[in-house]
Amino acid sequence: MPETIILPKPYIPENKANYDPYGRNDLFQGPTGRYSDGLILVDYLAEYGKLPMIPPFLDPSASDDLSHGVNFASGGSGILSTTNEGQAIDLKTQLKYFEQVEERLTEKLGASEAEQVISNAVYFFSIGSNDYLGGYLGNPNMQQLYHPDLYVGMVVGNLTSSIQELYKKGARKFGFLGLSPLGCLPVMRVIAQGGCFEEANSLALAHNNALTTLLKNLEYLLKHFKYSNSDFYTWLLHRITDPSTYGFKEGENACCGSGPFEGVFSCGGMKKMTAYDLCNEADEYVWWDSFHPTQRIHQHFAQALWDRPQATLGPYSLRDLFFSPTTIADIVDVDHPTF
Repeated sequence: MPETIILPKPYIPENKANYDPYGRNDLFQGPTGRYSDGLILVDYLAEYGKLPMIPPFLDPSASDDLSHGVNFASGGSGILSTTNEGQAIDLKTQLKYFEQVEERLTEKLGASEAEQVISNAVYFFSIGSNDYLGGYLGNPNMQQLYHPDLYVGMVVGNLTSSIQELYKKGARKFGFLGLSPLGCLPVMRVIAQGGCFEEANSLALAHNNALTTLLKNLEYLLKHFKYSNSDFYTWLLHRITDPSTYGFKEGENACCGSGPFEGVFSCGGMKKMTAYDLCNEADEYVWWDSFHPTQRIHQHFAQALWDRPQATLGPYSLRDLFFSPTTIADIVDVDHPTF
């Protein structure tokens, strides 16, 4: 099993959710900064991989022990450095932090063992939503500069560079969370005046299709490159449009927020709007707030990602990646193609 899991970025807004009612269904004593009523996807994946909960890399209270994992999460960050620039830690900067991890592992373990840790790690990417929501749809200048197809190509191209950089440093096992139906977020229903905002959904689908093609190409070009990709779009859309089939009661409205569909991002009253509504049973809802799913959605999808083929698009499940050790042959004598 891997000794490390690397986790670039969770979800959308740029500030920590360190106030009530966030975390109200959690195992902790209060809010933990997660944009959820409790745990999120990576918490469950760490549990299934027999790892402890992984604190943020920049958390002052985090241990210096990196043997169980590193979390570079930065809410609001994007693949592009221009996305929420100055408000979040973009993917390129997160890779700089990874270089610090490399150095610390080498100092502590020696070069050979550090190399083995890095190659056995699962590098899990949950990133891209912000590039399309705020970075493009919320940015008229970007829309004038780039046709949607060109913009998607730029986003995926930058992601490609990051994957290649990690591969050159010894990473071999990668997990990817495809984008959700972004236009069906409660906040986007407000913009669309009821239905899903199809322009956002089209961008998400285009990104997911480009990512699928990219990963197939990398598997062909890079020796011992292993990946698990996920069809989060279809999986979540089924629960949004037909919640009762999957044990939910509400697929459109958020549990916490205000306005139509509770789509105004006011949960907790810490934004510009202080008034907000709060449902009684978050487990009955797909959406916790205007942007983010409930803990129950996170839990269900983590289970699907872990070992159920219908949720995965790649050749491996996350379980496969976690419990298949990388050998010396996987990391030596590897040609690095020029892209």
